[in-house]
Amino acid sequence: MPLKYTEDHEWVSVEGDVATVGISKYAQDQLGDVVFVEVPDAGKQLDKGEEAAVVESVKAASEIYAPLTGDVTEGNPALEDAPSTINTDAEGDGWIFKMTIADATELDDMMDAAAYDGYVAGLE
Repeated sequence: MPLKYTEDHEWVSVEGDVATVGISKYAQDQLGDVVFVEVPDAGKQLDKGEEAAVVESVKAASEIYAPLTGDVTEGNPALEDAPSTINTDAEGDGWIFKMTIADATELDDMMDAAAYDGYVAGLE
């Protein structure tokens, strides 16, 4: 499935009932050099819109919100030793956490890549 995006600049990739979540290239560009990532613990129940993680950069700390309701299955362990992976591959290896999807209809509220690009263009 192609990536879906939120207005808070998170992306979601879905396989079955598991969503992989990260921040968009745009968000990564705005943050600058990422120096620390706090990922959620496996088993944590998240409601859509709830703070799920924190990404700290040389510029600022930014909360990452759960784009969907569900349970965290894992945080990205690679980010502990290499948080800059978000800078080099924000929409790939720089994923932040994976979660089960409690309500797949919540995906309908998200943007595809073209809509997200249009949304971001309106911010600049």
